Amino acid sequence: MSEQIRAFWLAEPGRGEIRTEELPARQTGDVFVRTLHTGVSRGTETLVFNGRVPVAQHQLMRAPFQDGDFPAPVKYGYLNVGLVEAGPAELIGRTVFSLVPHQSAYVVPAAAVTVVPAGVPAHRAVLAGTVETAVNAVWDAIPAVGDRITVIGAGMVGCAVAGVLAGLPAARVQLVDVNPDRARTAAALGVEFALPDQADSDRDVVVHASATSSGLTRALELAGNEATIVELSWYGDRRVEVPLGEFFHSRRLRIQGSQVGQVAPARRPRRSYGDRMRIAFELLKSDRFEALITGHSAFEELPDVLSRLAGQESKTICNVIDY
Repeated sequence: MSEQIRAFWLAEPGRGEIRTEELPARQTGDVFVRTLHTGVSRGTETLVFNGRVPVAQHQLMRAPFQDGDFPAPVKYGYLNVGLVEAGPAELIGRTVFSLVPHQSAYVVPAAAVTVVPAGVPAHRAVLAGTVETAVNAVWDAIPAVGDRITVIGAGMVGCAVAGVLAGLPAARVQLVDVNPDRARTAAALGVEFALPDQADSDRDVVVHASATSSGLTRALELAGNEATIVELSWYGDRRVEVPLGEFFHSRRLRIQGSQVGQVAPARRPRRSYGDRMRIAFELLKSDRFEALITGHSAFEELPDVLSRLAGQESKTICNVIDY
């Protein structure tokens, strides 16, 4: 039998609403999941909210269980944690993570959910997709023991990368952001903090996640000779200008794009998407990732929450939506 649920839709750029809709009937091999929490991926979701997904990226940027099309109306999101109420016996009663948008319940194939392991609280598990992105970025960066590493941009992705790198033996990891309040976040993650004009230079690896031209420019300035800059930002339809005539050629720098849609080439022959997700959950057992959760809101507040996050600078890293 089908069931009525509540789901968040972007009705038009800049305006979201919660709609009532019917779930499809569960088929053999499907699970029915009641949502406990979702996470707002602020960078990507605010670009979607403002209708700033480039036409050329409409297909590539589709979320796995997205309904509708860009720019709107569209149901978008991919950080969902819920409780399995029906499906294969081994999953009933288990807390699971899935790439499902913001909605009160859902039906998907059982293979599309990942069981949240013991030791990871359900609300923290919404970070799994972001920490998975961070794992992929670290695989792209290929840092070494004792490296001097800078992460520019202390948003959700940048903080996740810093949290992953914090466990690298003898590494000096510095999180750089224009917001001095992020110093507390860096301390909770176990890494150093610096404002952009005070950041250390001559770095072995720089990970850029601020989604600004000034941040990428600073990455070029801080990178040492023949260093790697991993570009994690997604800019939507914005153009980026950087001074390649200054340090890029003389220091023989390398800019490496990183995106979670594919396993990093350095690990692709030996690691699967499932392997990467399992590593993300192992990392999430650490309480340091609790620093990324900076707010909780009720599901009915989500239209206002996204409007606020998309319309101004915010101190939010990850806002958890509670159902």
